[in-house]
Amino acid sequence: MIEVEGLTKRYDGRVVVDDLSFEVGAGELLVLLGGSGCGKTTTLKMINRLIEPSAGVVRIGGRDTRELSGPELRRGVGYGFQQVGLFPHMSVAENVGVTPSLLGWSPDRIRSRVDQLLALVQLEPAAFRDRAPSALSGGEQQRVGIARALAAEPGVLLLDEPFGALDPLTRDHLQQALIRIRRELSLTVVFVTHDMVEALLLGDRIAVLRDGGLAQLGTPGELLQSPADEGVAELMATPRRHAGIVDSLLADADG
Repeated sequence: MIEVEGLTKRYDGRVVVDDLSFEVGAGELLVLLGGSGCGKTTTLKMINRLIEPSAGVVRIGGRDTRELSGPELRRGVGYGFQQVGLFPHMSVAENVGVTPSLLGWSPDRIRSRVDQLLALVQLEPAAFRDRAPSALSGGEQQRVGIARALAAEPGVLLLDEPFGALDPLTRDHLQQALIRIRRELSLTVVFVTHDMVEALLLGDRIAVLRDGGLAQLGTPGELLQSPADEGVAELMATPRRHAGIVDSLLADADG
């Protein structure tokens, strides 16, 4: 579904993303994992050309994204991010229906799609349709943001640390909701995070980025069992250590 070939981004001679290549299969969730400054968000934004690459090619569904204008490309690719960015002067329904409105959908079709998506993200349409974003909790806003990203029926969804600012329980609920939604809709997803546990829980495969390049690409099991180098091993040590602490606490409680 997505092919990234030789993707590169330079700013004033500084290389941020360096000759990066990978593929994302149809229906797959690929996590871009790494610390701050590794190039993961820049890579995500080059897929839908929010940032123009300095070099390289991105194909979606076999088509070079350079054949489309930026706005045309982005209307067919869902995009969500941590700050959500709901329009404060619009209702929930108006926020979700922004892209279908731009595409010229009829009011009845937009209303039907909005209600369908609100139900999908587990927000009762009758209760939430007319609310202002300011009347929503952080988790509810994030659900609306995901609904908005899905409004124009995209086959590809790009998510940039969408749950990073949420409390652990809300974050877990939304992670489970994402797993359910992407399977129901057969979405192809690229998901950016710096959280190793989140990457292991959500990803079919994980691309570990370092200094703008690809340190390792593999399934969660492959990264845990066969890290490519000490850096990847160190990343994977964190969830292992946390799991060991939890196991120890449970053993003490049982004892």
